[in-house]
Amino acid sequence: MEKVKAKKHLGQHFLKDESIAKDIADTLNLEGYDDVLEIGPGMGVLTKYLLDKPINTYVIEIDTESVTYLDENYPKLKDKIISKDFLKYNINEIFEGKQFAIIGNFPYNISTQIVFRALEYRNQIPEFAGMFQKEVAQRICEKKGTKAYGILSVLVQAFYDAEYLFTVDENVFIPPPKVKSGVLRLRRKKEYSLPCGEKLFFTVVKTAFQQRRKTLRNSLKTLNLSDSLREDTVFDLRPEQLNVEQFIELTQKIEADGV
Repeated sequence: MEKVKAKKHLGQHFLKDESIAKDIADTLNLEGYDDVLEIGPGMGVLTKYLLDKPINTYVIEIDTESVTYLDENYPKLKDKIISKDFLKYNINEIFEGKQFAIIGNFPYNISTQIVFRALEYRNQIPEFAGMFQKEVAQRICEKKGTKAYGILSVLVQAFYDAEYLFTVDENVFIPPPKVKSGVLRLRRKKEYSLPCGEKLFFTVVKTAFQQRRKTLRNSLKTLNLSDSLREDTVFDLRPEQLNVEQFIELTQKIEADGV
């Protein structure tokens, strides 16, 4: 079969540099799981290096042309190609509650959605690695006090240690994107159950950053906090001034306030 043509509506940019594909595959430490799921494998430039590792490799691909190509060119993937949309698919139809890693050269147009979806499965995902638009990768790994630090940074780092690994040039893709790419690795923390209501934690973080220029006293008004709690000095701060631990403490205070 001829090579697959990149489809703009799917955000496809096929990596052509084999050494970078191998480097991405090598970011996984393969500890604590027996299965890995590659999202958006395209023509399998990363897949071939995963298949060399002592692990069960599954791929999930929404593009039917790519699925046909993988089926014809990678016999080792027999019965391990999932022709579905990762954002909508119940992955436990395959993994049935088991631990698994995620990896991929993620489509830029849905990369943050992929991260949020993976967070829903955090109890099963000890490791997550892959390539994003550089700015998104940096945002995920960012620390407090910068403009890039936001919802994605706090929610990911509440459960994972995030590490920005290396930058990838535009010219190693077909077609080349208009921006640089960045590869990161997330490793789940040993203690990844939060000492507060996790649903409330998500709500507090998202609500705070939706009006990031305002102090928490103003941005969290919709949570109907008591006047006594709103006098706490933490509410004088803006959301980017709080690290993950401080957001957890803030959630605990709000919980104790009866929200």
